Amino acid sequence: MKTAKLIVMYPTPADVEIFEQRYAQEHVPMAVEKLAGKTRFVASLIMASLGQEQAPFHRIAEVYFPSMQDLEACLNSPGGQETAQHAVDISTGGAPLFLTAEVESFDF
Repeated sequence: MKTAKLIVMYPTPADVEIFEQRYAQEHVPMAVEKLAGKTRFVASLIMASLGQEQAPFHRIAEVYFPSMQDLEACLNSPGGQETAQHAVDISTGGAPLFLTAEVESFDF
């Protein structure tokens, strides 16, 4: 069965320390509390970009949902809108990139 995920890609912030503090203390708790219908949240800190001097993104967040309809309902909810706006507010290196994806998983 295909699921869905929201992907938020944050450019390198103007001040990494302040971004990381706000991300951990404000944004992650907000996402956990207000993103209705989520089944999993993965927050990745990008360490390197192979073949490039600097990675184009500092963090990538992935929020999983049972279906694209559940993801869209979350994004259109007050909690989803507030959390998305907070992501924009803390992203001091430029606007974050928001993507939605249909997910197929293969376990080995």
